[in-house]
Amino acid sequence: MRTVYLGTSDFAATVLRRLAASPHAPALVVTPPDSRQGRGRKVSPPPVAELAKELGTDLLQAASVNDEDALARIRAAEPEALLVCAFGQLIREPLLSLTEILNVHPSLLPRWRGAAPIERAIMARDPKTGVCVMRLTAGLDSGPVALRAEVELGGDEDYGALAPRLAALGGDLLVEALDLLADGTLAFTEQDDAAATYAEKIDGAERRLDPAQPAVELAAKVRALTPHIGAYLELESGERLGVRRASSSAATPLRAAEVAADEDALLVGTGDGVLRLETVQPAGGKPMSAADYLRGHKPPALA
Repeated sequence: MRTVYLGTSDFAATVLRRLAASPHAPALVVTPPDSRQGRGRKVSPPPVAELAKELGTDLLQAASVNDEDALARIRAAEPEALLVCAFGQLIREPLLSLTEILNVHPSLLPRWRGAAPIERAIMARDPKTGVCVMRLTAGLDSGPVALRAEVELGGDEDYGALAPRLAALGGDLLVEALDLLADGTLAFTEQDDAAATYAEKIDGAERRLDPAQPAVELAAKVRALTPHIGAYLELESGERLGVRRASSSAATPLRAAEVAADEDALLVGTGDGVLRLETVQPAGGKPMSAADYLRGHKPPALA
């Protein structure tokens, strides 16, 4: 099928690479303009733009996909289907009704509609998650679902491990959906709106680990935010100690917010259990093992 692909992130780039290797390779890729990213705030292209250039695919970088110029470019590509994945822009009329629009969403809809489904699934300690291919509608990830695939969510799996796994699955699922669409056999099932949950965007304040919370919840938050966002503990000195890998223990030898050394780890008392810090990142430094951190630091006092 003749397609146009709309995406932005690393996740979307993985899906695009699979799509480009299929009979449904896009005639046009649409992604936002270059922007300032990372700690250095260097102006960089979105991952999808970099991949489109590598593939030699016609590329449009648009601040709004709904602008007349963007609409004209998309119409000129004469798509039989628009494909959307982690794009980050709302699609409005008349683009919404131009042709069939399929969206790749990394959750088991209707659970975790919204901006941060992978992070929220890990935070909630869901036993499984997955990917859906759905029809894009005006509602927030509320359109009918065509295909879905489930995966077990490992108890120690962080975002950095789970997201690529889901992206590879999403690419395969999208190609399968397009094969069925081309044959006229792609069927859709309406979602149960009453069962919907929402994956709100990660707020900056959520990055802070609150020792008053249970250790199992804090460990899940670390996994959900590693490595792309990052969780941290606020120190009495006013600095932040990044936490890149942690696990929880039911043992409670420490009071909440008390910190102690335990050979190759830092132990933090919490509202329920102990949070064992295995990889940390001092302010202005690089991630390191807790053992390496303890060679040059005493266990820090928390704010």
